[in-house]
Amino acid sequence: MNIVIAMDSFKGSLSSLEAADAVREGILRAHPKACIMIRPLADGGEGTVDALIAGLGAERTEAEVSGPLGEPVSAIYGIKGDLAVMEMAAAAGLPLVTLEKRDGVSASTYGVGEMIAHALRRGCRRFVMGIGGSATTDGGMGMLQALGFSFLNSEGKEAGRGAAALGTVVSVSDEGVMPELREAEFSIACDVNNPLCGPRGAAFVYGPQKGLKTLESTDCDMASYARVCAAFTGRDMAQQAGAGAAGGLGFAFLTFTRASLHSGVDLVLDTVGIDEALAEADIAVTGEGRIDAQTAMGKAPGGVARRAKAHGCRVVAFAGSVTPDARAVNEQGIDAFFPIVRAPSTLEEALNKDNARSNLINTAEQVFRLL
Repeated sequence: MNIVIAMDSFKGSLSSLEAADAVREGILRAHPKACIMIRPLADGGEGTVDALIAGLGAERTEAEVSGPLGEPVSAIYGIKGDLAVMEMAAAAGLPLVTLEKRDGVSASTYGVGEMIAHALRRGCRRFVMGIGGSATTDGGMGMLQALGFSFLNSEGKEAGRGAAALGTVVSVSDEGVMPELREAEFSIACDVNNPLCGPRGAAFVYGPQKGLKTLESTDCDMASYARVCAAFTGRDMAQQAGAGAAGGLGFAFLTFTRASLHSGVDLVLDTVGIDEALAEADIAVTGEGRIDAQTAMGKAPGGVARRAKAHGCRVVAFAGSVTPDARAVNEQGIDAFFPIVRAPSTLEEALNKDNARSNLINTAEQVFRLL
């Protein structure tokens, strides 16, 4: 029996690889000679870098960079060969700013550029970048500034950082850009399709949660900035799906670098070689903290199921809990799913790491005794 395990994290309890290891232990109790391959799973958001570092055997790397409001931050990313795996949130994420200090006007992605520059100097030329959870609405200008681009105002001086500076930009210079950047390719995990500007743009849709109150003026400034960037590069990407992701960071990547946007789940699955593993498998095992109808609509276990079915695998899923509408996943490739909680318990008890691990081991064992 050849089995591939690709579990998403059970948030607040088990990481992707911890959950997968528990499933493996349960399977081996039932089938000691089973051939099992584990692949990390994430959707491009929080936890993606940790999963990829562990799953790829990448070097855990630390870069001292500027946080969203300029404070020093230790950003963690992974390196394997010339590949760097990163999350923009490590340098400019919303969790780095307390609720009362959120400032969508001043926050900058400068630290993201510093993190990329750190990897470029270490020889990385391929990047996998998750861009969820940003604290910024600066159109990615800060990231580009850290990589050597200059955004100049009418006086020929640097426009500054943050959304407040966008409307003052009248020209761009690339004279100071790191030469290594021209050799780099970026695969961006992006699961939103918002354009840069307008009612569905970065300012109006995501600005309020980042403390941005000047929605209309910032949107106008963003549009002005986008026009200047398009004139400089010859690429007008403002209306491209995903350009508004991470406060316009998607726009910056598409306009100024060799970048492509991908589903977060698919990008992670491609990076860890899930198709090569599934080609030899009879059964795929996946799961997450809660299985519901959304699992079938772009979430990580649904992505595993689609890939597995393309290779003719049966698919089993485990979850901490399931909702009444979870049956929708059966139509999308998950043959059967199983909640792991085995007795009445509080949420705190269910989330306890030892309890969750034990529940997952025991449930996997019983399911695979049947299989």
